[in-house]
Amino acid sequence: MADGFGLALQKGIRTRLINYTDLTALISTRVYDEPPADVVFPYLRFVEVQPRIFDVDDKTGARVDLTMRAHSRSASGRVEATQVVEAVRTALHRQEATVTTTGFNLIELIFDDYFAERDADGRGYTAYISFNVMMETD
Repeated sequence: MADGFGLALQKGIRTRLINYTDLTALISTRVYDEPPADVVFPYLRFVEVQPRIFDVDDKTGARVDLTMRAHSRSASGRVEATQVVEAVRTALHRQEATVTTTGFNLIELIFDDYFAERDADGRGYTAYISFNVMMETD
């Protein structure tokens, strides 16, 4: 079975990020859908990959809301988490040609927003970053 919009996008984004040296210098290849129980900090996690599908003439398209979280537990937690999402922004914003989505054309990949906050347990910081994505079938 072929991947849908959301899974194809997530796979393409992950591949781009684990090959982007400015990001891997910060988190290595720790980009997860579901992090392992013994996860090493800092790391990046997919939170929301939500396609809203529509028909366009002879193709099907989707507007996808994409949100990721950077988790840090270092002494410079807010700074580190923010550096991670800044690297993600640089790797992805308007960089459609660098992301491969098998079975789909990636039309637009636009940075929306980011922010960092202290974790509820007080042990670290989490930075959230979101993108708006437009895709269509090949």
